[in-house]
Order: sequence, then C-alpha cells, then structure tokens
Amino acid sequence: MTICFATNNLHKLEEVRHAVAGEPINILSLSDINCFDELPETRDTLEGNALQKAEFVFQHYNLPCFADDTGLEVEALNGSPGVYSARYAGDQRNSEDNITLLLKELQHKPNRRARFRTVITCIGLSDKPVNFEGVIDGEIVDARHGGGGFGYDPVFKPIGYDRTFAEMTLAEKNSLSHRARAVAQLIDYLQSLQTVQ
Repeated sequence: MTICFATNNLHKLEEVRHAVAGEPINILSLSDINCFDELPETRDTLEGNALQKAEFVFQHYNLPCFADDTGLEVEALNGSPGVYSARYAGDQRNSEDNITLLLKELQHKPNRRARFRTVITCIGLSDKPVNFEGVIDGEIVDARHGGGGFGYDPVFKPIGYDRTFAEMTLAEKNSLSHRARAVAQLIDYLQSLQTVQ
C-alpha cells in the first residue's frame, strides 16, 4: 500500500516511517509527490487542521493520504498553546522561541501538568475521513534537557519517566509518544484494509 503523509515536518516523517518499518506500507513524503506548497492550517482545532491538510493533498494530487496536527495542552495555561503550539511565540514557528515563552508563562506556577495530543486524519481509502487520536500525559520541566527530538521535546517529561522526550532515542519515544499511539491506530486501520482486499 502506498499513502502520502501530508506534512512538511521531516522529523514527523522520520518518526512515522520508523514506526511502519517492516510493514507493507510505503509512506510518500510531499517532496516525493512534488508538492512544495505550504499546507493550509487555519482551523481552530487539531481535528480541523488535520482534515484541512489531508484534503488539500487529496484534492490536488488525487492520492490517499493522511495528515496530523499535534498540540501541547498545558493545564495551568487552560489548555494552551494547544492548536497554536507551532506558532505559540509567533508566525516564525521557532521551537526555541516557543519553549522560552512556555517556560516564562509557567514561572511561579506549581502545576506543571501537560499532555501532548495528536490527531491523524486519513482520507482517500474509504468514503469518509477517518480520525485517530493519541494522547500522552506528562509535565513541563523547568529547563531544557536533551538534544534529541524536536518542538517541545526538551521540556516535556512523560509520566513514569525521569527523562524528557529529547533525552530519549527515537525508538524509545516511538514506543510511547502521542504520535506513535495515533500512528499505531492508523497502521491497524491500513492493515485491516489490506486484509479485506
């Protein structure tokens, strides 16, 4: 099975390809299909953004595809930055700026609980879009730790672990992350379609 992952984020693409290694699923990137457009992402929910990006690729390239949107939801900030996680500190979408602002906003707040939530929308394989959701709970640490990962990984420590995502290997992160959980559901879905064929 061949399907396109509608993302311009090479870190996400690497994570998903790592997760499907060994499966009879070929994940195409946007560059593989000669799509170099900035995908639209103007909805106010993760579900809306994932659908919007997937629809754009499906309508313009007529390929089955899936797209994701991920938000960091911080309890003490009433769920922010949420759907605005990538551009929390501005439209430049700079991870370092986002982390700096987050740590500033959480200064003097004892509640550091947070969760990552990923929504994946797949279209083109059935008569309507199909959604998958992955969530992982954790906390925001008070300073950056680790040199791996991307985004907020250096300050997010999942519950039950003494390291941030950025201190874990890709394999470790993929075994428990929000995106990995949503991707696992996606893989199950794709496998079920192959079984039917």
